Amino acid sequence: MTYTSNNEQSENPQQPGKENDKERSLVEKIQQLGQTSVPQMGQESNIHCLTIVGQIEGHMQLPPQNKTTKYEHVIPQIVAIEQNPKIEGLLVILNTVGGDVEAGLAIAEMLASISKPVVSIVLGGGHSIGVPIAVACDYAFIAETATMTIHPVRLTGLVIGVPQTFEYLDKMQERVVNFVTKHSKISEEKFKELMFSKGNLTRDIGTNVVGGDAVEYGLMDEVGGVGQAIRKLNEMIDKERPEQKEQVLQ
Repeated sequence: MTYTSNNEQSENPQQPGKENDKERSLVEKIQQLGQTSVPQMGQESNIHCLTIVGQIEGHMQLPPQNKTTKYEHVIPQIVAIEQNPKIEGLLVILNTVGGDVEAGLAIAEMLASISKPVVSIVLGGGHSIGVPIAVACDYAFIAETATMTIHPVRLTGLVIGVPQTFEYLDKMQERVVNFVTKHSKISEEKFKELMFSKGNLTRDIGTNVVGGDAVEYGLMDEVGGVGQAIRKLNEMIDKERPEQKEQVLQ
């Protein structure tokens, strides 16, 4: 029988435990992201990235298999971004099919009213109520292959067949039209023409606008990707800094 001295036991304390923790962490990264290492954003970064993906969830909870962006998660984030002095700019990345009209407009209004530079980029798709969110930002990019579907407002669930229902839908639609035309270069006539166009969508009324066309119509500002969006945001931040210094000196 062999005995281990206390000195030998204390030489490598908790080594098996540390190795197990590393292995567990590695397995979790592989399971969640499919890779062993994840690039980290530096703590000194002055840009916050807000992603709006899947379906924008409003007052009704969507099924668990749906990819969703919950407005009760996004709204506090925007407030925190506005209050945090270390964050000088916001990058909004969209790949959304749309969703709840009121929730989408609430997010769009908050992005439009934030005092810091905000740049949006549509990757994949920025459909339906994703359009107002994209144009709400100070400068809007769209990828060359990305699309934006513009269509009339729809109602789901129980619909009462009375004139007031149509009036309610019409007023809600006007809110969307007014917001988009106010925060982009597209005219109201052109936007409504795209919205009520027939023959562009197989089973619906509306238009599917691809990257370059969205810029041509004045809906988006420029065709570009992540690199161009971050470069533009840094330019806007640099322009804001002299104004902030002047205010501090005064």
